[in-house]
Amino acid sequence: MNCETARDGIVLMSYGELPDELAGGLEQHLGECEGCRRELNAMRALHELLTLTPVLEPSPNLLAQSRMRLDDALDAIPPHGFLTRLRTNFFGWVGHVQSAPALATLLLGVGFLGGNFTYRYQVHEANVKAQASKGVVVMGHPSEGVIANVTGIVQTPNSEIVQVNYNKVVPETMEGSLDEPRIRELLLLGMRPAATSGVRVNSVALLASECKAGHDCTAEPQGHPIRSALMVSLRYDKDAGVRMKALEGLQRYIGQDRRVRDAVLEALMHDSDAQVRTAAIGLLEPVQSDSSVRTVLRTVSTQDANPYIRTASYQALQSVGDIQ
Repeated sequence: MNCETARDGIVLMSYGELPDELAGGLEQHLGECEGCRRELNAMRALHELLTLTPVLEPSPNLLAQSRMRLDDALDAIPPHGFLTRLRTNFFGWVGHVQSAPALATLLLGVGFLGGNFTYRYQVHEANVKAQASKGVVVMGHPSEGVIANVTGIVQTPNSEIVQVNYNKVVPETMEGSLDEPRIRELLLLGMRPAATSGVRVNSVALLASECKAGHDCTAEPQGHPIRSALMVSLRYDKDAGVRMKALEGLQRYIGQDRRVRDAVLEALMHDSDAQVRTAAIGLLEPVQSDSSVRTVLRTVSTQDANPYIRTASYQALQSVGDIQ
């Protein structure tokens, strides 16, 4: 496998669409090619950055412009065709002959025969189309859900028949213990910026309570995803309540994990909420003898704009005899 083919495979792998028969060759090439490994790492970093970007709602101006374009498109629809006008004239003519019972009976018989012929013709055409497209399945009872996106549009030649393919988002529910891996996976998804504020608060609170209780938060595979997710929420979530819950969940690891300690120090120095910063000072109490912790406390106690934070940092330093 050459580098050009490998880069195409990296893109497919990033979106979960890499065929199984190419996976082995791509893995072997990545083990031999440093440039392609850098390409893979850059793609992964891009995806991680995109997950932190919130999904924006369309602006009111965009919605108004879209409605105006829709109205213009509806106004541009051409007038009804010949068959529509003929049907309208027919029903009007029937009103004139209601006083002639014999003629009305004759017309009723002709309509019955014509309808039967039309039905047989439609059934025949449907069978022909079904045989011509063996892979098409017509859903008589579609599943409930919200339409997520349109994936394809096909128009039947020389007709106004249009086939629209689309995907639906079907809501589902899962119930289980907090120790169940699938429940934890859903809670981790609930911590992402795309979720609502209430969902993020509940997800962080539940996972933080598991960590505080000493449950299986230290034996997670692939770099402790729960602990890492709590640090991401502490650093980047816009809701102060979510950041406060993340602090509570990280308390157990501040003495043993340097990454957790750095995240709490960042919250102390840069968080926009005074309560979160105050909680961070209390959280640092077991590691106040650490030189980096004392340096940050000393800086905050002398330079911070918030007098309450300065006082709390000063008192924390006094407890370890750091103030000269």
